[in-house]
Amino acid sequence: MADLDPDKIWDLIILGGGPTAIGCAIYAARFAMDILVIGKTYGGLIATTHIVENYPGITSVSGTEFVEMFRDHMDSLSIPYISDEIKSIEKAKDHFILHSFFAKFKAYTICIATGSERRKLGIPGEEKFAGRGVSYCASCDMLFYKDKVVAVIGGSDSAAKEALFLAQNVKKVYIIYRGKEIRAEPINKKRVYENDKIEIINNTNITEIKGNDKVKSIIFDNGREFEVDGVFIEIGSIPASDVVRDLGVKLNEKNEIMINRRSETNVPGIYAAGDVANAPFKQAITGVAEGVIAAYAIFDYLKKTKIEY
Repeated sequence: MADLDPDKIWDLIILGGGPTAIGCAIYAARFAMDILVIGKTYGGLIATTHIVENYPGITSVSGTEFVEMFRDHMDSLSIPYISDEIKSIEKAKDHFILHSFFAKFKAYTICIATGSERRKLGIPGEEKFAGRGVSYCASCDMLFYKDKVVAVIGGSDSAAKEALFLAQNVKKVYIIYRGKEIRAEPINKKRVYENDKIEIINNTNITEIKGNDKVKSIIFDNGREFEVDGVFIEIGSIPASDVVRDLGVKLNEKNEIMINRRSETNVPGIYAAGDVANAPFKQAITGVAEGVIAAYAIFDYLKKTKIEY
């Protein structure tokens, strides 16, 4: 159990519960730093992923199993983890003060590995039918749609994987994509085209989700009403970077935290890694790598300050 003494100053507090945060924590622990991990949701978005097939050394594993492997590794190093959310951070003389819903924490350094949040369509009916036909997680809600017709909104690799997963259980999956051709990885694109249960509707947006007590149909931008039992939205994500905005941490036009090759931000003592940062390629393995780099850079930074190792 983590030490919740509000006067304790941790060497490093890592914000986030996904692979990036855990990778940073594992290496920070191996560097003998006094660390605390604070995450809103353990495992992050990857915990809701059906299958992970692109992590070296692991041919195929479910998102849930993958997260449990990370948890076991953290536990083996006795890394403290608190399920909480930091709402604001302020700079003190030689450390930072972090405020959550429930407590106050202090740290000499912070690694922001808060990842991202699902992007919403922002159309009529989306909020109304959330949990009643509108979903952002196929692995969470697939069983509610056995032998039914669903739509996956989006054209990314994630959308393709969601459609492939749903096709195992539902009657029919329609991928609704605004572009000419889905942008999935070649192996997943091939799987989609070869699956008889999946049909792609290109060059189309949806403008409204309709129903009574649950989803009944979607409206296309050409005015056509299309009957479906469920809508799975997979149109990307938004970096969860608001927590550092008041610290003067530099963000780009996408609200991603700007970092260098050492995962450093423009504010000394503040580091970032993974989906919340401005890396061009966002995958679990690249996030873990950035988290590890952050741990090393933080260790180096602390050696040059008053912290002794």
